Amino acid sequence: MLDIKYIRENTDEVRRRLSMRGVADLLDGLLDIDKERRALIERTDSLKARRNELSKLIADSAKRGEQKPELKDESRAIGDEISAGDEKLREIDDALRQRLLTIPNLPHESVPSGRTADDNVVVREWGTAPTFDFEPMDHLKLAESLGICDFPRGTLITGSGFPVYKGAGAILERALINFFLDVHRERGTYTEVSVPFVVNRESLIGTGQLPKFEEDLYLCDKDDLFLIPTAEVPITNLHRGEILSENDLPLNYCGYTPCFRREAGSYGKETRGFLRLHQFDKVEMVKFVRPETSYDEHEKLVNDATHLLELLNVKYRVVSLCAGDLGFSAAKCYDLEIWAPVEKRWLEVSSCSNFESYQARRANIRYRRSDTGKTEFVHTLNGSGLATPRLLVVLLESYQNDDGTFSIPPALKKYTGFSLITPSGVA
Repeated sequence: MLDIKYIRENTDEVRRRLSMRGVADLLDGLLDIDKERRALIERTDSLKARRNELSKLIADSAKRGEQKPELKDESRAIGDEISAGDEKLREIDDALRQRLLTIPNLPHESVPSGRTADDNVVVREWGTAPTFDFEPMDHLKLAESLGICDFPRGTLITGSGFPVYKGAGAILERALINFFLDVHRERGTYTEVSVPFVVNRESLIGTGQLPKFEEDLYLCDKDDLFLIPTAEVPITNLHRGEILSENDLPLNYCGYTPCFRREAGSYGKETRGFLRLHQFDKVEMVKFVRPETSYDEHEKLVNDATHLLELLNVKYRVVSLCAGDLGFSAAKCYDLEIWAPVEKRWLEVSSCSNFESYQARRANIRYRRSDTGKTEFVHTLNGSGLATPRLLVVLLESYQNDDGTFSIPPALKKYTGFSLITPSGVA
């Protein structure tokens, strides 16, 4: 959430940066509400001061044995007006907060200008695309021939977009998750956490999914709880409402969860195989850092995610998203895209975002500076490290053999316990 004081004092700058997203009109009327709020506070404070003055006058008169009914009448009338003002202020505060919750974060100055994905900027590439001396199968045909997934039964159980992993496929999926978590922990920077898969509204407001994206979430109506769209939500909310010690920063967490997304409005997009799912597995990285270090920590976050891709020897590129393609809460975001050699296109496997103080302000996560003792909002960051579905697409297509088998990437062999998946089993 943006700071209303910052908006008030830097209106032109805020409007300019929101215009990079194409949503500068969201400021319209906001400052009128703020102006009304401040005028009401000033009026109420003045009334409270007058009531205090009257209380003293009435008390002094009583000591002298004098009755001052006109003073009591005025004090009573002022009290009624103060009560009405306080109620009106609560209404205005709520209206102001609701408006602020609908305004996205301001793009960082280093974010490329542009409105669509075509305006994103490739920062760097790594690796070599695999080549084949045979006709390779696409990921879905290969997975089905190996018997490692069953989409029809997933559809039978739940609906489309809910896959079933079978046999070696289930082991491979689990191997990836364990591999991601172990690497993050062994690098010595992340504390692994296991968090709930359902969250309350306040948690989703804190990270920015609510109120704007409620239609994309799965809601359990009876309890008013939501299935998580990403582990970012519960992990970030671990410290909601807390004041952290500066000496404890940065705090780095990683955790595995399934993710649930209705993908409302995505109909007509590519939905074949693992390319677009309503339920998928992901390991998430979340950081709580001091503001002055957040952009250095952002680069480290990207490096932690790309390190996994390099261990798997997957060709990738790092893309800086333009202002119009940024996520709602992000000030800056890098997408990590991997090359699918049979699909012949780049697939997003991770988004690494710096939210600056935007989420922390919504979730009231602060830290106390060791030099001044003052509290400030932390900066929060998160990134997928990694999501499995599109990575499975690329691994299946890249590590397939001419005899229809699939070779386990070397980095995963100790996690699977086998080196090869064949149509008849493993070896």
